[in-house]
Amino acid sequence: MEASGPAQVGVAQIAARLDRLPVSRWHWKLTFLVGAAAFFDIYEIFLGGVLGGVLGQEWHLARAVKAALIAAPFVGMIVGAIFLGAASDRLGRRRMFMVNLGVYSVLSLATAFSPNITVLIALRLLCGVFMGAELILIDTYLSEFMPRLARGRMIAVAYVIGFFGTPVVALLGGFFVARSHLLWEGWRWLLVIGSLGALVVFVLRRGLPESARWLVEHGRAAEADRVVAEVEETVRAQRGTLPPVRVADPLPVRRVKLADMFRPPYRKRTVMLWLFQLLQTVGQYGFSSLVPVVLLAKGYDIVDSLGYTALTFIGAPVGAAIAVPLVERFERKYLIIGSGLVTAAAGLLFGTATAPALIVSMGLIITMANNVLSGAYHIYQAELFPTQVRSTAIGIAYSLSRLSAAILPFAGLALLASFGPMGVFVGSAALLVLMCVIVGTLGPRSNGQSLETIADDGDSRSASVRPARESTALHADVRE
Repeated sequence: MEASGPAQVGVAQIAARLDRLPVSRWHWKLTFLVGAAAFFDIYEIFLGGVLGGVLGQEWHLARAVKAALIAAPFVGMIVGAIFLGAASDRLGRRRMFMVNLGVYSVLSLATAFSPNITVLIALRLLCGVFMGAELILIDTYLSEFMPRLARGRMIAVAYVIGFFGTPVVALLGGFFVARSHLLWEGWRWLLVIGSLGALVVFVLRRGLPESARWLVEHGRAAEADRVVAEVEETVRAQRGTLPPVRVADPLPVRRVKLADMFRPPYRKRTVMLWLFQLLQTVGQYGFSSLVPVVLLAKGYDIVDSLGYTALTFIGAPVGAAIAVPLVERFERKYLIIGSGLVTAAAGLLFGTATAPALIVSMGLIITMANNVLSGAYHIYQAELFPTQVRSTAIGIAYSLSRLSAAILPFAGLALLASFGPMGVFVGSAALLVLMCVIVGTLGPRSNGQSLETIADDGDSRSASVRPARESTALHADVRE
């Protein structure tokens, strides 16, 4: 069933008003507040590898228990990505931002008081549930507010902030693991730090506006108009006179259902994203969550292992920063392919390395390439589907990455025991190459286009941009 008339003009008008704004301090502030929460999502993910390395020795954990500890938050993220991602399509982006981060902060603090491994694993799983939709919401929310020509760059900047969580958790792990602090085991302080930091961001986020695109799609055009008018006034005060609004020729909008993701024109990109998410975790989280354990297998003690891990993890924010100028200069899908191939090649060298210098240098290349890939795909996946189902569609796909990430510690530790570090990285390289082939074959182009154009064009006309006409009324045609 198709909607047309004033409702559709409202959607086009809201999109055009947001897309034509120059990047301002308001956009940078929004990016910082959203990216700060990515820090704690990524902190939580990579904390698993540190806890697995530390508690594996301190509590003499069996291999299966150690794998369960590393995998627990990923299992929770499967649930969170599917159900809380869908909730943001129904209840709003801002509301779920606040729910997710607030509950996570409380649960992370409770986890610090875990009396045994069973309670620790259970609470880590629950933390994962409420972090599971966080990166999905970041991608969705920023893509719906940022101007189309700066969308990729601004989302990439958010992940530069987020990926500082990777070296921070490794550095803190190396600092706290050596001894107890304030009469408490050091690993517990890692959880307290994550909880209190997330609480600070929760407080700072209270002033975030709801997504105007989400509001107008849900019949709340007057609210969407007020949100955009406030943004325009702020940007005008910061940047001066605004460009005229250029509204694209009205396009018919179907009431999109989740089932439409499996029909043309979205079926091919859905299949591509599902397969991509199953495979990308091999490089992104397989390496990072297992590297402390791999280094222990290479004969390094726990302090040296965490020290080398921290050095390699410095490449995470560096790689995310490298992605910032690249995501608008190169087509997103090709940037994903290139960085995936670099990760595969460097992983093979890491698997054979024994000298500390080679271990650290290959680890740096892996983490940098991983985070160029991450910066590109977080933008890319948010561009592929209509606003009505954006969070749900990418949430389901993203849950598959959490499923494979949950399986990886078990498979990776089994490979490590049977074939050593090289076996882990040969398998990883093969899967990453397959991922690149799938993206290259099935992925559409998306750079420089409005979200509405990408969604409308489907797979057949993704490189084209519809002609636009200028509108002199900044606030007209936004009421249903």
